[in-house]
Amino acid sequence: MDWNLILRLVIAGLLGGLVGLERELRAKEAGLRTHFIVALGSALFMIISQYAFGSAQHDAARVAAQVVSGIGFIGAGVIIFQKNAVRGVTTAAGLWVVAAIGLACGAGMWEVAAATTILTVICLEAVHFVHKRYGEKFVELQADCASSEDVQAVIAVLKQNGIHVENWTLSRGRASFQIHVRQGVFIETLPRLMSSMKNPTLEQLG
Repeated sequence: MDWNLILRLVIAGLLGGLVGLERELRAKEAGLRTHFIVALGSALFMIISQYAFGSAQHDAARVAAQVVSGIGFIGAGVIIFQKNAVRGVTTAAGLWVVAAIGLACGAGMWEVAAATTILTVICLEAVHFVHKRYGEKFVELQADCASSEDVQAVIAVLKQNGIHVENWTLSRGRASFQIHVRQGVFIETLPRLMSSMKNPTLEQLG
């Protein structure tokens, strides 16, 4: 038994799981288990392509290339189109990178795999921090409104608080507002405004 090959599998799983842990903590479509298995499988494919055929002539790069193509099917599975918003693209890209990390581990390129993992996690965390502080949300706010005058009054209040109303509808006494709101306003101001509305509900669109 070649313990070096087993070590490659273990390191691939751990590095892939580290990226998956970040995704799972953010409640994304694919978490620790998915990233762990993708990295582990990629490393195993690389090891098979290098050592499973003995002295027979073979091209190890062909298996790696098929992994790169095949991971696209898994990535497509986590991309969701919901209410005019595409979600899961970053997670799909993370799976693609994790597959590359697994291939690097399978080839024995420890330093490259570890550096890629660290850079990926730093990128995801840094973007999350910036978006949390300065980003915008696209949400749908619903509340009971008896007339269009009530709707205009709500729109006026929202605009006074820096909330852009992109579109609105009124049907059977229920108004729906599609709004862009900054992260800070979403957390601090919007709940206060909703407390003065009748039966408010909020749903994130993108």
